[in-house]
Amino acid sequence: MMAENTNSLLKKSSSCSSDSSKWKIHDTPQDSGLLPTIAVSLWLGWNGFLLWIVIYAIFLADNYQRMVIVGLFTLSLVLPANFPGALGYRIGDWMMVQAEKYFGLKTVIEDEDDLIRHSKQKKAIIFAFNPHDILPYAVFAFNPTLRRLPGKIGEDGCCLMTSAIFSIPLLRHVYSWVGGIPVDKMTFLGRLHRGESFAFTPGGVHEVLMLNPEKPLDVVLYLQKRKGFIKLALQTGSPVVPVFGFNLDGSYGYWFPRGSFMEKISRSLKMVPLVFWGRWFIPFGIPNPKKIHVVIGPAIDVPKEGDSVTQESVDKYHSKFLEELEALFERHKHEAGYADRHLRII
Repeated sequence: MMAENTNSLLKKSSSCSSDSSKWKIHDTPQDSGLLPTIAVSLWLGWNGFLLWIVIYAIFLADNYQRMVIVGLFTLSLVLPANFPGALGYRIGDWMMVQAEKYFGLKTVIEDEDDLIRHSKQKKAIIFAFNPHDILPYAVFAFNPTLRRLPGKIGEDGCCLMTSAIFSIPLLRHVYSWVGGIPVDKMTFLGRLHRGESFAFTPGGVHEVLMLNPEKPLDVVLYLQKRKGFIKLALQTGSPVVPVFGFNLDGSYGYWFPRGSFMEKISRSLKMVPLVFWGRWFIPFGIPNPKKIHVVIGPAIDVPKEGDSVTQESVDKYHSKFLEELEALFERHKHEAGYADRHLRII
């Protein structure tokens, strides 16, 4: 009986997703003028800011200036990540509203009624965002200030991201202000148990290592072995929603050395040490003002198996997730300008 109910839900979600008349589309006119550029610089420009501060401290600063910089960095690491609290969040909200303009954010929700149903049931939803690319900044679409998602789901919006970010002075505060939270199993499960939805990027930094400028038509996702989030979804009975962000590629130019040694370093650091450049070719600067197009597929309902999750269930719903993600990409790639692009899931 459970299998029949599950199959019927899957068929229902597929039929809803293919009916474009039910899609909820929210498209913001693009404006990469002064204010949006300043806001995005305050949000995503800190990589470059910090690099130049460090270079200045090492090569140009006198002893007093060097002590001040070291003191500020140390203070930043000691203070709570969300310091200064409400003021920081207000700054973060302003940055998100301006970023919405800078990137001309377009979101498409294929089955909003189903999301509303889950919201009323106070279920947490796992929004699995793809791809990672150099920086998966398009997950800002889930920030609650932008109100792209309905009900409690939209109010709870946040992004779980690599914990490495929250070990970097100043940067840790900025990402906290815009709703970033370190990703780990305890945080993941805690939010699911509390019914708090979130977005995260399952492919992680491994996808950065798979970027290949010699194959520009390939969109590579590292997901075949990423099954942990499906197991946690089954433990709590939390729906999983496939999400794809178009036009992230081209936001940055990049270079990094290839090879197994680089992969080991990246796994240890939980981030890829690379050189990248964006708008105006500034190293570690802000991304080019690409028109970001985020599509949110139908929710995949999963049963609650608690501590009795089987590998068979994990494999079944992981396969379903990959199928739905690929179908989501195919449904929207023509409109998004990806008609000649190919999705490769490895």
